[in-house]
Amino acid sequence: MKIFTKEQLIEELIKIKEMGWIKNARPGNAGGVGNTLEDLLGIEENNLPIPNASEWELKYQRGNTSSLTTLFHMEPSPRAIKFVPQIFLLKYGWSHQKAGLVYPSNEMSFRQTIGGNSRSDRGFKVVVDWSNKKVLISFNASAVAERHSRWLKSVDKRAGLKELNPQPYWGFDDLLHKAGTKLHNCFYAKADVKRIAGEEYFHYNQILMLKNLTIEKFVKAIDDNDILVDFDARTGHNHGTKFRLKQNKITELYSEVTNIT
Repeated sequence: MKIFTKEQLIEELIKIKEMGWIKNARPGNAGGVGNTLEDLLGIEENNLPIPNASEWELKYQRGNTSSLTTLFHMEPSPRAIKFVPQIFLLKYGWSHQKAGLVYPSNEMSFRQTIGGNSRSDRGFKVVVDWSNKKVLISFNASAVAERHSRWLKSVDKRAGLKELNPQPYWGFDDLLHKAGTKLHNCFYAKADVKRIAGEEYFHYNQILMLKNLTIEKFVKAIDDNDILVDFDARTGHNHGTKFRLKQNKITELYSEVTNIT
């Protein structure tokens, strides 16, 4: 495997951009845009062979998708009470759509993608408390959509219709620690995608160098609804709570953004 200096890696990425349209090296693989780039560089998956490689990552994105990117998994505090399975699922959950089919008839679900600019149709919202340095989840029964009125009555019986108490939260310091280990300084490549004779091709037309993620920018992205909180739990399994980023917003998290092409 080649060993690059950071400057040599930048040169290689520029060459790849200048190659134009490149055939997907891993057809049928959702990660083909990244796999193809790694193959062109001659590296193993996200294993950058440069000095201080632990401080850098290679990230990539299809240019024609609106899907969210999972940044990391992190359960809310207070963690001792296992908030998602013990409170959200038991007191605010609803019958799983596959209950009695794939799962037992009493299988419950709590699956919500929640943002900071408006409440979900079940009344949940992400709230940033800048003064106390917390990101919290809030519930407001009056914001629940009419189609969920039956569910709301069941919530009233199980938990009442007041604000969550306690409110699940993430401290700014905890978020910075987690984001700092998962969102290193990175080289970020964005690829346009097209099909030629039924086969997929990529053009890595934008390559950026992103440095110095800050907690202020990360939390502001939550406040601006660019980072969403995704809960995905059912009775049989908690798939984990995810922080997910809207496409084209990754540059908002870093204090230094350099277009290297």
